[in-house]
Amino acid sequence: MDAGTWLWAILLLPAPAAGLAALLRSPAAVLRAACAGVLATAAVAWVASARVLSAGALRAGGGWLSLDALSAFHLSVLTLIYALSSLFALVYFGEEIRAGTLRLRAARRFAALWLGSLAAMSLVLVSENLGLMWVGIEATTISTAFLICVHPEARSLEATWKYLLICSVGVAFAFMGTLLLAASTERVPLGGGGTLGWGRLLESAASLDPGTVKAGFLFLLVGYGTKVGLAPLHGWLPDAHSQAPAPVSAIFSGFMLNTALYCILRTLPIAEAATGRVGWASDLLLGFGGLSVVVAAAFIVTQHDLKRLLAYHSVEHLGIIALGAGLGRAGVFAALLHTLNHALCKALGFFCAGRLGQLYGTHDMRQIAGSLRGAPAWGGGLLASFLALIGAAPFAIFLSELLILRAAIERGSVLAALAFLAGAGIVFAGALRHAIAMAWGDLPAGARREAPSPLSAALVLGPLAALLLLGIWVPGPLREALESAADLVEAPR
Repeated sequence: MDAGTWLWAILLLPAPAAGLAALLRSPAAVLRAACAGVLATAAVAWVASARVLSAGALRAGGGWLSLDALSAFHLSVLTLIYALSSLFALVYFGEEIRAGTLRLRAARRFAALWLGSLAAMSLVLVSENLGLMWVGIEATTISTAFLICVHPEARSLEATWKYLLICSVGVAFAFMGTLLLAASTERVPLGGGGTLGWGRLLESAASLDPGTVKAGFLFLLVGYGTKVGLAPLHGWLPDAHSQAPAPVSAIFSGFMLNTALYCILRTLPIAEAATGRVGWASDLLLGFGGLSVVVAAAFIVTQHDLKRLLAYHSVEHLGIIALGAGLGRAGVFAALLHTLNHALCKALGFFCAGRLGQLYGTHDMRQIAGSLRGAPAWGGGLLASFLALIGAAPFAIFLSELLILRAAIERGSVLAALAFLAGAGIVFAGALRHAIAMAWGDLPAGARREAPSPLSAALVLGPLAALLLLGIWVPGPLREALESAADLVEAPR
């Protein structure tokens, strides 16, 4: 297939799968069709990303669509987490099908929104144009919002509306930033992808109006930062993550937040090249990242709901990624590695939290104990995911956090390093206390036991093995992909 075929296939494959799911007459068949659509899209995305690594960027649509090293890396992570979460959805909703609580209409709605969200996030990543990227983010907001209330209840509906309202305001800010960047290109000639194409903006950075670019980047940072969940813009995130079904929470935390952060990374080198001050925009990212780590640490210590706890870990780790992205090329490399590590770890954490919530009948950590005995796969996976999230060695997050800390010290960013160390220390102690209490102790009388099925064991052991492997060895192809992606975020000198 030529370049255009690969990119269009990534965007369009979810549609026939959604159509097939709408015709099927049992919830289980609907879920399997959705899973098959995701796996087919993931296979195409991985092949296309491998082609980018070996032969360079793919382009289509007259320059409006492209897949380069940065977008290919994010697309690979997106489809990996989506594939794992789709397989977990078969386990999670299988329990509801057996209990009779997942009706055919709800299953069809879930499948359509699930596949639509995948297409929307993919559009963000393969867009060469700033305006088209914004359209993808807006589509992501609309499609994912109603995944929160697959089962409409008072709390899930409240979380849905809070997500819609806050993120819609954020997306409106991002729209203003997009308009300001468009206004700064008055002297830039039209070309492939329009004046808002990434390549053309970087090539013409000297012709952009610096003041307008600065204002535009500030609007984009606040707008997309709201969707990322950076503090103090994170108000929607704990409610949405805690009320959504566990497979949806895994997608939200595992990658949707990174979709918005990807948009910031795309504008970062443009802002710094146009203003002529390398480090101006990066310092803003450092500020938001450090604040997010500290704020999340304060909330993590006081949480009692398991899924809300994992949600605040998202605020912490997206803050760490933002902090790394603001530290120059070495920091960007570490931040991208942390993106993969966090996605795998958070998907594993929400898988285990969701299934244990079904077995215990609650997500209140004060009522969850003895999970290692009651459900060895999910209990062991939850304990391992907590150890990885707090940066315990030899898990991969320890390595990427160490690289980010080293980048901060080498750059002389003392405040960023201190904020990172203070937040990470508080999180280590607070989250470890919760993990120990849930893993051991006496199994509550109402809790059900579960022997691991082959699929359950694979969904736990697969991400766990990857986190252990990446903690001691980064394969050559992955290192090359990370280095190529980091080059695209660094502002041209």
